[in-house]
Amino acid sequence: MKRPLLAALAIGLIAVVLFMIVRAIGLFDSVESGVASLLSGNGAATQSVSDKLQYLLVLVLAGGVAWMVLLSNRRRRLAGIVAILLFEFLVLAWVCSLFRVLFQPLPSLLGGGLGFAGAMGFMSLQQRQKLRGSRPRPAPVSLPRHIVDEPPAPVVAPRPIAPEKRAPVNAPEPAPTTSSASAAQLYEVTAVVCDIGNKHDLADDWEPAQFAELTEKFIGHAMKIFRAAGAYIESFGGEGVVAIFGFPASDPQHAEKATRTAMGLAQSFAESSDSEAFASAGVHAGVSSGTMVMAPVKTRGQASMLAIGEPVELARRFCIANRFYGSRVLIGLRTFDLASKILVARPIDFLSGVDMRERHEIYEPITLALEATPEIIRRRDFFWNGLVLYREKRWAEAYTQFQKARGPNDQDDQPLQLYLRRLEPLALQLTEEPLNL
Repeated sequence: MKRPLLAALAIGLIAVVLFMIVRAIGLFDSVESGVASLLSGNGAATQSVSDKLQYLLVLVLAGGVAWMVLLSNRRRRLAGIVAILLFEFLVLAWVCSLFRVLFQPLPSLLGGGLGFAGAMGFMSLQQRQKLRGSRPRPAPVSLPRHIVDEPPAPVVAPRPIAPEKRAPVNAPEPAPTTSSASAAQLYEVTAVVCDIGNKHDLADDWEPAQFAELTEKFIGHAMKIFRAAGAYIESFGGEGVVAIFGFPASDPQHAEKATRTAMGLAQSFAESSDSEAFASAGVHAGVSSGTMVMAPVKTRGQASMLAIGEPVELARRFCIANRFYGSRVLIGLRTFDLASKILVARPIDFLSGVDMRERHEIYEPITLALEATPEIIRRRDFFWNGLVLYREKRWAEAYTQFQKARGPNDQDDQPLQLYLRRLEPLALQLTEEPLNL
C-alpha cells in the first residue's frame, strides 16, 4: 500500500511541475483563451478560479487517478471511469459559467490524463525491470572431461545435495505426525501433478483395455518414484497423481526434490515400459510451491488428510499447459526461485492463476546444473533474451535471438518452435515493408 501511494504522489507532483512549465511558456494560452470565449456565451465572467486552486486540482487528480490505477487489477475498465470523471469537469466548467465564474477545465483534464498515463508507464517499467532482473546469475561449474578444452560457460552453480534416503518400493503412505493429526496446520510445500501427456489421443486410438493398462502402469510407476523420493501421495486416479513434498516432515529442499523427481519421472517411465507403445506415451508434470493447510479428516470412519491450498491447483494448470507448449515439466516462479541453484531453466510464458486477474510466470527446467554443457547454457541464454524481446514487442530482434537458440535437435524443442512460428510472419513483414521516414 505504501509503495503505490508514494508512486502516485510522485506522479502528481511531476504533473503539477509539467503543467506549471507549460503554462509559463504560454503553450496553452490560445487554447485557454478559446475556452474562455466559449464559456462567456452566458455572460462575461466576473471572477475566475485562481491558479493555486488549479494547481491543487492537478495534483489531486493526477495523484488520485495514478493511485487508483496502481491498485486496480482492471485498468482497462478504469480508463472508462477516468474518462467519465474528466467529462464531469467539462460539465462543471459549464455550470460555473452560468454563475459568471470562469473555471478552466484544461488543467484538470491534463492532470487526470497525466495521472493515468504516468501510472500505466510506471507499471510497464516495473514489469520490464522484473523480467530483466529475474534471470539467475550464472556461476561456473565443473564440466565433463570431453568438454574440458572448451571455454567454460556460466551456468547456475548447484548446491551440494545430501543423498536421499530411499524407501522401499511398496512402502505404505507416510502417516501424519502427531502434531499434524491433532489439528490443521500450515506447511510450506511443493506440489507435483503428473499425468499421461497425450492420454486423450491414446484414449481415442487405443482399445479401452489397453488404455486402462497404460494408466494403471503409469499410476503405479509414479507412486513408486514419489514414495522413494519421500513425497506424500495426496491423490491418484484417472486425472493423474498428486504428490506433495515437504509433508508430513518439513524439508527445506522440497522444491529441489520435487522438480528433480518430476524431471526424472518421464524418462524413467519410458525406460521401465516393456512395450514400445507404452514407452512412447509421454508424461507431463506441473510443479508449484507455496503454503498449504493440511487438515486431518474422517470419512466413513477412516482417517485421512485434506490438502487445502493454491499449489495443487496451480501445479495442475502447469501440467495441462505442457500440452500447448510441447514441454514436459513446467514450474512456477516460487519453485524456480527455490530450486534455481540446482537447475538450468528458462522462462516460457505467463498463465492465469486461480484468480483470473493474477498472472503466474512459468519456467521449463532444461537439465540439472551438474549436467549442463556450455552449449546448453548458450542456447538457454539466447532463448531467454528472445523471450524478453518478444514481450517488449521487438519482433525482429526476438526472432534473431530465438534463431540463435536452435541446436542440432531443435525440432524436438517444441517451446522454441512455438515462438519461431509466432514470430516468422512478423519478422517477414518487417523485412518486406520499407520504413516510412
